[in-house]
Amino acid sequence: MKTQEQSSISKEIPKLKPALEEKYKAEPKKEVTKETTKLPQPTGWRMLVLPFRMKERTDGGILMGQETIDRQQVASQCGSVIAMGPDCYLDKNKFPHGPWCKIKDWVVFARYAGSRIEIEGGEVRLLNDDEILATVQDPTDILHKY
Repeated sequence: MKTQEQSSISKEIPKLKPALEEKYKAEPKKEVTKETTKLPQPTGWRMLVLPFRMKERTDGGILMGQETIDRQQVASQCGSVIAMGPDCYLDKNKFPHGPWCKIKDWVVFARYAGSRIEIEGGEVRLLNDDEILATVQDPTDILHKY
């Protein structure tokens, strides 16, 4: 025999069922983020540089091995500036003529300069603003030994 409490709960279940079914039927929402939000954001006078990556095929159509491509990327001394810290090039005594580069510029840096950070598909470098040696229009103009 049902008690009065069990009876009232039995009456409420049909009302709750559609709401519960709707809640658990809905697919979870996927958050869409830009790939750049996954990269470390430089602080202070540091900048994030993506080293130049050579083509997988030469102009003559020769396919380069993955090991050769990886070795070349590690030895690369040229890269694209993808982010800059808030204090880059603000020191007027050190940089009296203004910034040496800006975001999206191709820059040359010393072989062992900065910190290497592994990311999916390769690595990025975290460099100080004064570690930039030069800017170039086209990174393929710089000889990359591998």
